[in-house]
Amino acid sequence: MARKITIFTAPKPFTDPHIDLIQKNAIRSWLQLGKEVDIILIGEEAGLAEVAEEYQVTHLPGVERNEWGTPQVDSIFQLARKVNDNQMLAYVNADIILPPDLIDVAREVCRLEDQFLIVGRRWDIEIKKKIKFDDGWVENIQSVVKSKGKLHGLAGIDYFIFPRDVFVEVPPFAIGRAGWDNWMIYQAKSKGWKVIDVTPSLMVIHQEHDY
Repeated sequence: MARKITIFTAPKPFTDPHIDLIQKNAIRSWLQLGKEVDIILIGEEAGLAEVAEEYQVTHLPGVERNEWGTPQVDSIFQLARKVNDNQMLAYVNADIILPPDLIDVAREVCRLEDQFLIVGRRWDIEIKKKIKFDDGWVENIQSVVKSKGKLHGLAGIDYFIFPRDVFVEVPPFAIGRAGWDNWMIYQAKSKGWKVIDVTPSLMVIHQEHDY
């Protein structure tokens, strides 16, 4: 039986017009993966519930936060696990456009390995308009990225795909802050799980923005 993937994320507020645009572009790209994925938006940020309703995806409030009000990674992961029993989970930053071949790559890794972490470098590009997800959208956007985008360095990791029986316990990192993404790789290697860099196989696109 084919294994479905739970894609989950903790978006920023949808109040800034550009953040609203790129986060909706990202979510809509995930929807192109069809029935192979379940999408979960986590948090109570402004506009999040409305976007979840608009795109008919799951919304989970009630995330735990640190003393500065930033959502905690451990709580985000725990909430995502409770929704369904999908055997693969994927935390993806909310500004990331995923290509359709992600499904095949993830399933191939799952076929070969029991415990693993899939990561990869992203391609950075500025996008200022709503993406049309029509026939040929993948080829069109990848052509633009190849000509105008830039492959990000080794430090920033924006997506993590793993089986549900790993990363059961995660420290209370603050989401969106430095360090926790590198901890994921460190933890996997220290546990003996295969860390698989799929950069050569997947063009994962990061829509640039101000912080």
